[in-house]
Amino acid sequence: MLATSDLWFRYQDEPVLKGLNLDFSLSPVTGLVGANGCGKSTLFMNLSGLLRPQKGAVLWQGKPLDYSKRGLLALRQQVATVFQDPEQQIFYTDIDSDIAFSLRNLGVPEAEITRRVDEALTLVDAQHFRHQPIQCLSHGQKKRVAIAGALVLQARYLLLDEPTAGLDPAGRTQMLAIIRRIVAQGNHVIISSHDIDLIYEISDAVYVLRQGQILTHGAPGEVFACTEAMEQAGLTQPWLVKLHTQLGLPLCKTETEFFHRMQKCAFREAS
Repeated sequence: MLATSDLWFRYQDEPVLKGLNLDFSLSPVTGLVGANGCGKSTLFMNLSGLLRPQKGAVLWQGKPLDYSKRGLLALRQQVATVFQDPEQQIFYTDIDSDIAFSLRNLGVPEAEITRRVDEALTLVDAQHFRHQPIQCLSHGQKKRVAIAGALVLQARYLLLDEPTAGLDPAGRTQMLAIIRRIVAQGNHVIISSHDIDLIYEISDAVYVLRQGQILTHGAPGEVFACTEAMEQAGLTQPWLVKLHTQLGLPLCKTETEFFHRMQKCAFREAS
C-alpha cells in the first residue's frame, strides 16, 4: 500500500503540498494532473523518499515511511520512479549494463540479473535495439530503457513522470501498450502528465491538484466531465470528454471505441 496522510511540504516558507490524503493502492493506474506549479513533481519526490514532508506522512504498507538508509533502500525496490528526461537515469553506454546497474549494486546473482534484464527488455519492446549504443537511441527508446531499469527491481509501484513527453504518435501508442503490460502483471502505475488525453484513456482513477491541494478526484469520466473543476484547475477537457459534454455524443474511453460506436450509429441510420 502506497498512500499519504495529511501530507504537507514547503520550500523555505512557501507551502507546496497542503494536507494531501491520497491512496494509490485502490486503482491499477492513477493519474495526477494539474497546472504547472500545482505540486505534482514535489509529490513524486515525497513518494519516492527523495524529499521528506514537514508534516503528515507518506505511508508504505500502512506505516509511515522509514527514512533510514535501510528503509529507503527497501522502499526503492518496491516504489520505482522514471523521470521525464531519461538522460537523468542512464549512466552506461550499453543497454544491458545500464539496466542491470541497480541489481549489481544489490548483489543479485548474475544468472538472475540476466533473466530480469531479458524480461524487462521484452516488456518494453526493446529486444530489437538492445545491442545498439545508448547514445544512438531515439528519445523514445531511451525512455523505454529507463523504464526497463526500473522494472528489473520488480517494484510493485511505478511512478512515471510525463511518460509521453517528446514522443511522436507511434511512440505514444507504444507507451500506452507498455503501461498496460506492466499493469497486467499486477503492478500499480502512477502517472503525472500534462497529456490529459493520455490520463483519461489509461487511468482508472484521477487526482486533480490545484495549488498543492486536491481539487477533485474520482473516475476519469466523472472528473473530466466537470467543466467547472477543469476551469478551476486550468486544464482542458480530453477531446473525447469534450465531445460528450458539448455535443452530447456518447462518452467513450478510447478513440477506437468512439469511432466504432459512431460507425454503428451510421449503419443504423442508413438501414
